[in-house]
Amino acid sequence: MPQIIPLRPLPAQTVTANLSNQACTITVSQKSTGMFIELYVNDALIIGGVICQNENLIVRDAYLGFIGDLAFVDMQSLGNPLVGADPVYTGLGSQFLLYYFLPSELPGAA
Repeated sequence: MPQIIPLRPLPAQTVTANLSNQACTITVSQKSTGMFIELYVNDALIIGGVICQNENLIVRDAYLGFIGDLAFVDMQSLGNPLVGADPVYTGLGSQFLLYYFLPSELPGAA
């Protein structure tokens, strides 16, 4: 079962989490053009300035060295990304949840 990264309805925030023994720092920022995310593991930038979209994997590439992946899910349209909204800070922690997926939980995992 994917792990929920707890976020609050704030326009900018930083949280830390241990994800598969990775010391992670996640920064989420609301801009006029959307919500953006940065991910650090052991203080090393893995991804920066990536737009957050409903049910769209954020890291995507194993060569970046992150085990697993992250994605926002609009809980009001669960399972139907065609009608789901992209996350905005006012719904963080309620309508929009940030999930951490283990490699075995990702699409195409055996």
